[in-house]
Amino acid sequence: MTMGTLTMTTNLSKAIPLRHELKHQINLREDLVLTQRLRKLFFHDKHAGTDGTYRVTSLYFDTPYDNALREKIDSLNRREKFRLRYYGMDTSLIRLEKKYKVNGLCGKRSARMTLEQVQRLLSNDIEFLLDSTVPLFIELYSKLQGKNLRPKTIVRYSREAFSYEPGNVRITLDRNIRTGLGSIDFLNPEIFHLCVMEQSTVLEVKYDAFLPEFVRMAVQVPGRQAIACSKYALCRRFD
Repeated sequence: MTMGTLTMTTNLSKAIPLRHELKHQINLREDLVLTQRLRKLFFHDKHAGTDGTYRVTSLYFDTPYDNALREKIDSLNRREKFRLRYYGMDTSLIRLEKKYKVNGLCGKRSARMTLEQVQRLLSNDIEFLLDSTVPLFIELYSKLQGKNLRPKTIVRYSREAFSYEPGNVRITLDRNIRTGLGSIDFLNPEIFHLCVMEQSTVLEVKYDAFLPEFVRMAVQVPGRQAIACSKYALCRRFD
């Protein structure tokens, strides 16, 4: 692995690009100042609404022994999480995603799932995964069977995202983070979940081989250091 070619090879023999990821938990005043600055310097995500934000709803999977949660808390060099995700109120476009962390670098693989497939998965009708030609479906099937992976926690929040082409930079501000435990509720965008952090925002900065100095200065929050801040781990506190 080199800084020029950040990739990881999985047991499915598919190269996965790896990226740097910095996270900060900031307060409302810091959020306000930072947001005003970012809006002047960067373009919003193309999927954002008229106010520059959109809602993200994810359903995370874990084992009966909470392996994914414990690997995160223990900051293991190699760890992974499976999740389902959709945006806004539209449950017709759902993605199965697997997130990696390898020696401080992160990667993600994803595949689209139909609403019917998600409903079957949440009902523990999983044979369609094995019959699929999608490698990520087959891998999820093996983890469901081998590690007893199951839906665990819903994570929902409002995201404001910015991008900067040099360095393939993506800056996100995640607010109003909420959680829910019922996996079936994942498919109901109308359900109001429990608030996790009322006075905080999670700032994330993702980039490839380098972070341009222009971006580094733009996202600077005085007195803040990058910390391990997982929205999944935050939501699991309410189990």
